[in-house]
Amino acid sequence: MAKRKEDPPSSGSPAWMATFSDLMNLLVCFFVLLFSMSSTDVEKFQEVMASLQSSFSIMPSGGSALDEGILISSGVSQLSELSEYYTSMGLNVEGEQDTDKSELEEAYDTIEAEKIAESQQMAEDIEEQLGKMDLLDEVEVVATSSYVMLNLNGGILFDSGKDELKPEALEILQKVGSVILEYDGYMIEVVGHTDNVPINSTKYPDNRMLSLWRAYSVYKYFIDEVGVDPYYIKSTGRGEDIPIADNSTAEGRAQNRRVEIKIYNSFTTN
Repeated sequence: MAKRKEDPPSSGSPAWMATFSDLMNLLVCFFVLLFSMSSTDVEKFQEVMASLQSSFSIMPSGGSALDEGILISSGVSQLSELSEYYTSMGLNVEGEQDTDKSELEEAYDTIEAEKIAESQQMAEDIEEQLGKMDLLDEVEVVATSSYVMLNLNGGILFDSGKDELKPEALEILQKVGSVILEYDGYMIEVVGHTDNVPINSTKYPDNRMLSLWRAYSVYKYFIDEVGVDPYYIKSTGRGEDIPIADNSTAEGRAQNRRVEIKIYNSFTTN
C-alpha cells in the first residue's frame, strides 16, 4: 500500500503571528484614541497626526511604525515606548495630569490676578476723586476681584424706616454719580441692606422690601439726575441677610443699615 504523501511545510510566518499582529494594531489604535481625547501639546499632537496620515505601516514582523522613531513591535514590552511618549505630553497612562497645576488652573490664576489688579487700580482712582470731593469720610471703598464697592451708610441717606432720600444726601450722590459716569459701559449694581430690627407697614412688610425701596431710590436718582445709562445699572435689596457688624449693638446696627454701589470691572461686566 502506498504511503500518503505528507503536505509540504508552509512558507512564511506562523498563523498565530497574524492574530498577534492584529492585537497589537488594536492596542495601538486604543492608545491613540486615549491620546486624542486628552489635553495635549498642540504641536506634538499635530506631529503625531501627520505621522498617522503619512507614515503608518504594517511591518514584516507584524509590528507597526509611527514616524519620528516611535516603534511598536510585535513584542508586548515595546508598548512602553508609547506610554513614555504619552507621559511626555504631561499625562500618565491613565490620562491624568502629572504636573502640579494644569494649564487650565494656571490660566484661571492668571485671569484672577488681572481682575484683582484692575479692581485695585479702579479703587485707587476712585479714592483719589472722592478725596478731592472730601467724601472719604462718608464713602468706604473696597476692591474685590469682580468689582469696586462704594459703601454708603444708610443714616446719611435716609431717615429711620423711610426710603426717601434726605436733602443732604443728594449732594453726596451727585458727586458719587459723577465718579460712576467715568465708567461708562461698566455694570453698576445698587444693593440695599438693613439691620435686623423688624418692620411691618403697608409699604414695607419686611426689611427686605425696605432695603429694596432704598436701593431703588438711589438707582432712580443716578438715572434721572446724574444721567447713568439705565442699561448698565440695576438695583436689589438684601434686607438683614448680610450683616457686616453685630446687630446686638446700636453701633453695629448703624453699620448694617447701608447702601452698596458696586462698579464691576471689565472682566465681570455683562
